Parts: sequence; structure tokens; C-alpha cells
Amino acid sequence: MDIWEWVWVFLIGGAFCAVAQIFIDLTNVTPARILVTYVVSGVILTAVGLYDPLVEFASSGATIPLTGFGYSLAKGVEKAVSENGLLGVLQGGLTGTSAGIAATVLFALLWSLIFKSKEK
Repeated sequence: MDIWEWVWVFLIGGAFCAVAQIFIDLTNVTPARILVTYVVSGVILTAVGLYDPLVEFASSGATIPLTGFGYSLAKGVEKAVSENGLLGVLQGGLTGTSAGIAATVLFALLWSLIFKSKEK
């Protein structure tokens, strides 16, 4: 992997984060709605075939942000539907994202065991 691939990964991932931060700073949209919008956008862009080229170009710069979670959901559903038919709609999203969900739960548990929460 040459340096320019790293630069593009950083720039694309940073652009996703910068756009979200601009929405948080300049609008009354809540962060939760921005997060949901990012996930849904990833699903929609994957469904219409626009997210795959971005993943090919920016690799983890496109798959790490929340739009990448939507991409993983859509790809999991797409694969499960081709293998299992209509039942794949229900199981594909969880199968495609199970590693990320499991890691999130594990790290949240470890973090809560290491540190004590404090009231503000």
C-alpha cells in the first residue's frame, strides 16, 4: 500500500466526520439523527450501487464510518437473500455486522469494568 492510498483513506474518512461535525455545529439536528442518517445513507448508496466504488477507492476510509455500517448491513442482506431467499432479509443484516456488534459490546463491557462513571 503506497502513501497515496493512506492519504485517500484519511481524507475520505475525515470528510465523513467533518460533514457530521458541520451538521452538529450549524444545525439543530441531534447527533442521534445524524448517526441514523449516515447508516441509512450507507444502505441506500449500497442499494443503488454507488458505495461499492467508494469502498474500492477508499477502503477503510469508507467502511469504518457509520455509512460503512449501513454498507455492511446491505451487503449482508444481499448475500443472505441470494442464499436463503426472503428469510435472508431478516438474518442477513445481523450476520453481516455481527463481528462489529460483538466487538462493540465487548469493549463497552471492558471499559465499564475499568472506569467508574461519574455524574457531571
